Amino acid sequence: MKKILIPVTNHANLGETDQVNGTYAPELTHALHVILDAGLDYDIASIKGGKAPLYGTDIDGDAVNAAILNNDEFQNRINNTLPVSQINIDDYAAVFYPGGFGLLSDLATNEDFAKLSATLYENGGILAAVCHGPGALLPITLSTGEKLLATKSVTGFTREEEIDYGTLAHVPFLLEESLARSAALYSKVQPWGVFVIEDERLITGQNPASAQAVGEALVKQLT
Repeated sequence: MKKILIPVTNHANLGETDQVNGTYAPELTHALHVILDAGLDYDIASIKGGKAPLYGTDIDGDAVNAAILNNDEFQNRINNTLPVSQINIDDYAAVFYPGGFGLLSDLATNEDFAKLSATLYENGGILAAVCHGPGALLPITLSTGEKLLATKSVTGFTREEEIDYGTLAHVPFLLEESLARSAALYSKVQPWGVFVIEDERLITGQNPASAQAVGEALVKQLT
């Protein structure tokens, strides 16, 4: 079976601040736990390749997060991410974008991954993203010239959640506003509640609590 491609950010800070950031580990690990339990394989990639920054690696009581982070194979992959220039998208059945604020500073405008994701989607593949991950869907343009999101229903991290997290003044842009402008329909539930939207082969989750459910939806469509 083809693998799942997981693009992660190379940006190690929250916007232009000096606050340590990157990919939010639980959004990656909780989805990956479901993916691995289903017997599926994955690769981790980034724009530049090499070691990818993670935060949220020391959350008390999160056994799933700890187990994945302590796995030698995972550590090898997150510390040696594949550069986008080396990706053959035909090797993959799906692309999953975990969130974290770092993504807003690179993947949200990156044309290289956007083109790969467009090709995969038009070839029948699945796209999934959680929390700030849907930001990476913004630059995806289909071969028709239409934006992927123009006809899609999506969710993603909300303004209220940015306020709760204390990041509203520091993010490069407000994801909710960008998704609401770009997508056919943007929907949300109360802050921090599990919420996933499946619009055919596009799967999006609102926040970190939705990562496992996004993984489950992805696995269900793949298998």
